[in-house]
Amino acid sequence: MKYRRTVRKIIVLCAGVILLFPLFSCGKTKRPSDAADMANAAGKAVGVFVPGVMAGSATYEMLAWGVERAGREKNVEVKVVEAGYNQAEWETLLTSMAASGNYSLIVSSNPSLPAIAESVSAKFPKQKFLLLDGSLSGNAAIYTVRYNQTEQAYMAGYIAALEAVELGAAKIGLVAGQEYPAMNEIILPGYIRGAKAIDPSLTVDFRVVGNWFDAGKAASLARDMIANGAKVILCVAGGANEGVAQAAYESGAKIVWFDANGYAVRPGAVVGSSVIRQDKLAYEKTLLFLEGSLPFGAADVVGVADGYVDFIEDDPNYNMAVSQTVREKQADMIARIRNGSLVLQN
Repeated sequence: MKYRRTVRKIIVLCAGVILLFPLFSCGKTKRPSDAADMANAAGKAVGVFVPGVMAGSATYEMLAWGVERAGREKNVEVKVVEAGYNQAEWETLLTSMAASGNYSLIVSSNPSLPAIAESVSAKFPKQKFLLLDGSLSGNAAIYTVRYNQTEQAYMAGYIAALEAVELGAAKIGLVAGQEYPAMNEIILPGYIRGAKAIDPSLTVDFRVVGNWFDAGKAASLARDMIANGAKVILCVAGGANEGVAQAAYESGAKIVWFDANGYAVRPGAVVGSSVIRQDKLAYEKTLLFLEGSLPFGAADVVGVADGYVDFIEDDPNYNMAVSQTVREKQADMIARIRNGSLVLQN
């Protein structure tokens, strides 16, 4: 009897192995690295690293909104870390996040972040990064996707020039928070190109605040530009944009907003908003990560045709501030970008 019970146990045990084996051998097999990443991600939060502060920065607010939406859908905790304006501290703070081991993914958005994340990645190779508005390829722990800011800046320059011509001005302006590669090599040239498509004789007055928060200095720069003939100004200065808006509003000049819908900032003074759909991009790419499909190591570019770069044409304040003739010319140009007849490489 004892022998028979032992045999039955062996048979049952073998049958269990046979029944379990298909569970491990059938179906789609994930790459070992994917399986390891998913195991490591279990129970961890997604971190949003804000290289600045969220208050007053629509792009960083959109970043957090998009990641949080994906987190809610997948029941994953999202933690937001504001790093402040001192760029010298960003790598230390990002290193602390990676060293904690608390985050399956760290999401951020800034052209300087890829280089910083790569340095951190060398110390913590298991930490994954999703970086918007920057570019770096070949690092298996980092995925980047940047916007076609040539398109974005061209649309801003086009509307600025159309308005300048209506105002009889021969000059437009651009106030930037800082000089950085994307500004000097993409945004400023794209803005100039868009303006000169309307009037080749237009000149661009380019000024730099030196940071992303000094509204007083930005206002002073804008007043000087206006006094020197720049009647339309694009502001790409973060929190300092408020100074440009106030200076333009007081003097009767016009401004063009960048990255977010700014028509309500100074109704009547804001004549254009070329935007990025950062919340949409952050949501979709974070969701891909949570589903195990984010292509780490790749560096993508998205633009108008993809639905991530746009110009706001349906805001009532735009209709109020800008003549129908100018709106129609702007709409025609945007349509040409969308249908591919106007190609603007980033």
